[in-house]
Amino acid sequence: MKKEDCFYLGKIVKKYSFKGEVLAKLDTDEPDLYENLDAIFLELRNNLVPFFIVESQLHKSELLRIRFEDVDTEADADAIMKSGLYLPLDLLPKLEGNKFYFHEVIGLTMMDVNYGTVGIIKGINDSTAQSLFEVEHDGKEILIPMNDEFIVKIDRENKTVIVETPEGLIELYL
Repeated sequence: MKKEDCFYLGKIVKKYSFKGEVLAKLDTDEPDLYENLDAIFLELRNNLVPFFIVESQLHKSELLRIRFEDVDTEADADAIMKSGLYLPLDLLPKLEGNKFYFHEVIGLTMMDVNYGTVGIIKGINDSTAQSLFEVEHDGKEILIPMNDEFIVKIDRENKTVIVETPEGLIELYL
């Protein structure tokens, strides 16, 4: 399984017991969707390796307590510590309307109600307090805040994201 065919679910953050159980912090608004998985991919030395889950349950709401097959000791748990957790993209619940996953909008054309075609969405910058669309326009990068009030429509059929940005925001970059 290749990383681009998967989505990041979270990360193993600490050991839970001396029997190899671990706690994973999930990067999701709905952790209960992932409570009864049979298997998951762990990122080990830049490869995704399948691990089978013997038992898992939510622990303090945002953590998932996991017992993996063949991870039976603290040393086994240490070996997978800080590993990223991944699942195949087809396991993502489908979103509708103006809700979207970041990977879904990359490559789509951004249109502004007032400005017209802004450009192609090349990425999402979520390292700031406000996530930003990174849009390429004639070799220049335009950053558009990912604000619910700006997003008019996610048109999956026509591969466009329609926004209405404050006057002058786009021109600021050009």
